[in-house]
Amino acid sequence: MDIKQLITQMTLEEKAKFCSGADFWHVEGLERLGIPSVMVTDGPCGLRKQAGETDHLGLNASVKAISYPTGSCVACSFDRELLRESGEYLGDECQAEDVAVLLGPAVNIKRSPLCGRNFEYFSEDPYLAGELSAAYISGVQSKNVGTSLKHFAANSQEHRRMTSSSQVDERTLREIYLPAFEKSVKQAKPWTVMCSYNRLNGEYASESHRLLTEILRDEWGFEGAVMSDWGAVNDRVKGVPAGMDLEMPGPGNGNTEKLIAAVKAGEMKESDLDAAVERILAFVFKYIENRKPDTKFDYEGHHEKARQMAAESMVLLKNDGILPLKKEDKVAFIGKFASEPRFQGGGSSHVNSYKVSGSVEAAKEYGVTYAQGYDTKTQEPDDELISQAVKTAREAQAAVVFIGITDAMESEGFDRADMKIPACQEKLLREVVKAQPNTVVVVECGSAIEMPWIDEVRGVLYAYLGGESVGPAVVDLLYGRANPCGKLAETFPLRLEDNPSYLYYLGEGDRTEYREGIFVGYRYYDKKDMPVLFPFGHGLSYTQYEYSDLALDKTSMKDTDTLTVTVKVKNVGDRAGKEIVQLYVSDDQSTAIRPVKELKGFDKVELAPGQEKTVAFTLDKRAFAYYNVDINDWHVETGSFTVMIGRSSRDIQLCAKVEVESTQQIKRTYSFNSTIGDIMADPKGTQMMGQMMQAMNPMQEAEESDANPMGAEAMQAMMQYMPLRGIIMFAGGAPEVAAGLQQLIDALNAQ
Repeated sequence: MDIKQLITQMTLEEKAKFCSGADFWHVEGLERLGIPSVMVTDGPCGLRKQAGETDHLGLNASVKAISYPTGSCVACSFDRELLRESGEYLGDECQAEDVAVLLGPAVNIKRSPLCGRNFEYFSEDPYLAGELSAAYISGVQSKNVGTSLKHFAANSQEHRRMTSSSQVDERTLREIYLPAFEKSVKQAKPWTVMCSYNRLNGEYASESHRLLTEILRDEWGFEGAVMSDWGAVNDRVKGVPAGMDLEMPGPGNGNTEKLIAAVKAGEMKESDLDAAVERILAFVFKYIENRKPDTKFDYEGHHEKARQMAAESMVLLKNDGILPLKKEDKVAFIGKFASEPRFQGGGSSHVNSYKVSGSVEAAKEYGVTYAQGYDTKTQEPDDELISQAVKTAREAQAAVVFIGITDAMESEGFDRADMKIPACQEKLLREVVKAQPNTVVVVECGSAIEMPWIDEVRGVLYAYLGGESVGPAVVDLLYGRANPCGKLAETFPLRLEDNPSYLYYLGEGDRTEYREGIFVGYRYYDKKDMPVLFPFGHGLSYTQYEYSDLALDKTSMKDTDTLTVTVKVKNVGDRAGKEIVQLYVSDDQSTAIRPVKELKGFDKVELAPGQEKTVAFTLDKRAFAYYNVDINDWHVETGSFTVMIGRSSRDIQLCAKVEVESTQQIKRTYSFNSTIGDIMADPKGTQMMGQMMQAMNPMQEAEESDANPMGAEAMQAMMQYMPLRGIIMFAGGAPEVAAGLQQLIDALNAQ
């Protein structure tokens, strides 16, 4: 299809109209030119196609579909292949339902546990989020269905989301909030990107030329269309030249008229409209020309895939040996979520599930007993329900208490008030533990919670929001039919107040300042050496693994080289399992303020009992670099770096060092305010200043005198941070000293 030629046949009015949706879910078509209307729909956690009356928040029914584990759950799988496979399954479902673009994945960073939409998002870590997002996109688009990478950018709260400005410094933006988008765009090439509701440093994302054109297209090479989040458009005339192509939902008649008037008045180029229409038509025809109308999928097979995904992703946080449960034991399942699980989040990702399987039903063969324990419609304890639950638990050999938070507490559209579970559930849990010391907790919610009762229970399985097959997946893990292998994609703080964004989260009015900067999640907790409930990357198994033979293919390298890292992992237990090997990098001595360590590689390896495998990683410049705002680029400082292999960010097993030499010369400008230490850090400065300092050291006599109470070492430390003008002062303002230093400055600046 010659799209450019097609556009030449369109009137100005048709072009303007095409830049807005035809309705809530459809892209505009144009019958006279043979341009069909195609459908886009929500789907980060499963297909949500509304066949009748449509709405954004999922209040009206959609077609039956498979509800897969949410992003916060599946991210704990650390499994690229699993994400790709899930994308393929969703791609088939889209083809079967004639959906051209699936609105996902969502890769916003978990700045705070309170974000109401955290259940959709992958991680607090941008490397992990980017790797999983790219895999998901590749899977969906392998079926000739588009994705919409969202929400671009710095959209990490629901509070005042349509007007709030995220105030983020450039380094933080580049190191934390943009990399997952960058990785996804460069590696997986999504058909569309969805711009977010919020403003970024005062400017709406939907009209930011820097964000949508300079960064997304010019820097990263994005060739697809940008669409708005539903209702995110502020100034449509400003948005089109900025790079915001498709306004959703439609029809945007008022904005269409504004676009037409702007072009006629010379306030906007018609070529900007042409570019937007061309990008929209590109994904429309890419779908139409690869349409597979005869696609069918097996609901039962996809339901089982959701079960596998959930079992691969749930995290065993604590186990003192009580798990796996024995088939012959009499076990009580306690809590309403055991029978009616919370398996998905509220809002636009809410799926009309094919079928939902609870844990009580899934555990029938084990003869479990059940007591409701609490009502999800209220947070107030029900003494009668608790009494029945305590009796049921006391009569069993072990109790599994199912807890979590509800849609009323965690959903798109608002943020959580705290990290607590409902009071009725906490009271139930404490009463059950008194009656039954062999108590295990299963948690079903979208993000982290506080656990003041953690020392009172013997085991904790974090199920997150595990999709419609959550019940069987939980039972698989509790009884050892599957071996837990998930690891946390976010840090669990001991309490909300420990979170680095706590003082600034939600912000003041329409302004929220990201004052914690790059220190998000484990980057903050590790830098502070602060105790946490569970660290990033933590997760237990029913078997044990040993790490050995960490090797680097070189001990020194330039930043233009790559480093190959290998390590051996062995299953030394008696069960088959999967271990997630995590690689972190630390800059041993940096002039820039940097985290203690950062995740730069991971791999999930399957091992039979006694089996050993070698895992390999390749590290490039970005693994060692930080974003230098002075040069607006990624920069590696020459020096020593430590490569770490860990079970989690707090459980490092092996370390090795590599020297990295920077090939990037940063031009420095020196003056009389430059310090001696800064000049000596420059190799040429050391050479040029050495003799001068020996001859001119105004403190030399004092250092050698008994009258100097500081001592030579202290004096040297003080001199390191003395500006050159200080030397002149201590030399009594001698003209020859000033002249000599000026020659030094001129020579350094000339290099």
